[in-house]
Amino acid sequence: MLRGLYTAAAGMIAQQHRHDTITNNISNINTPGYKQNNAVTRSFPEMLLQLTGAGSGQDRLVGRINTGVFAEESLQIQQQGDLMQTNQSSDFAIMSDIQVPGIQFDQSGKYVSPDGALTFQPQAFFTVQDANGEQRYTRDGKFTLDEQSYLTMADGARVMGTNGAPIKLPPGISMDQLTITPEHRLVNPATGTVVGQFLITRVDNPNELVREGDGKFRYIGNGSDIRPLNPGDRVEVRQGYIERSNVDSAQSMVDLMSAMRAYEANQKVIQFYDRSLDKAVNDVGRV
Repeated sequence: MLRGLYTAAAGMIAQQHRHDTITNNISNINTPGYKQNNAVTRSFPEMLLQLTGAGSGQDRLVGRINTGVFAEESLQIQQQGDLMQTNQSSDFAIMSDIQVPGIQFDQSGKYVSPDGALTFQPQAFFTVQDANGEQRYTRDGKFTLDEQSYLTMADGARVMGTNGAPIKLPPGISMDQLTITPEHRLVNPATGTVVGQFLITRVDNPNELVREGDGKFRYIGNGSDIRPLNPGDRVEVRQGYIERSNVDSAQSMVDLMSAMRAYEANQKVIQFYDRSLDKAVNDVGRV
């Protein structure tokens, strides 16, 4: 009886984690560059039940039993979000469709080979420098100019250029005077002066990026899956646009209701076990 109680409780905890993940996605629908998280659940290892003292001198095999599920992790869906035109010269959006020869990615950005090997579609990111001087990566291109004419994110993280330094505009130059070239350079058309060039970083396995908040990601891999763009990579930077979140609002509401129903079902099971234990202790115990 107690085993079933623990199994139902584990299900409630897993559905609570799933519910929290979905509500976080919904609350960030309007966050530029936000990438959806999906909660992943795994089952606990199965147990082999045996009946002892069956009278034959040997234990009798009953079978296997599952002991519930747990919320193992949250996977990011790093697929391209829709672009929204803002007409703001300091807004930029990345259009990324990096392909790998011989591989056809599905809509979720992954490919499973016949032998079961999993490959994720590489993604491109703006490279920024946080307050501690460390590099971070983002798809939130809603930039501004700070008091020192550095191109920054809303939290003050500076946008990096290909020269290894933050992009800084010359005195007297505003973003309205600059345009973006196919090589991701910021150019003043009136003079032909190149102000800076965006450092766009390619991450071959986006799951090696950890969300840090404020639209930034931290790379936790060994360095083999991250590098500057290759010349043939299909990546475009558009000025006057921002990338919207890739959260599917309709599917999120369906998943939210599903998580709530599953939580309630496990709750009913626990209530049933509670009533059964109450009878066993208070009623049967009196006989």
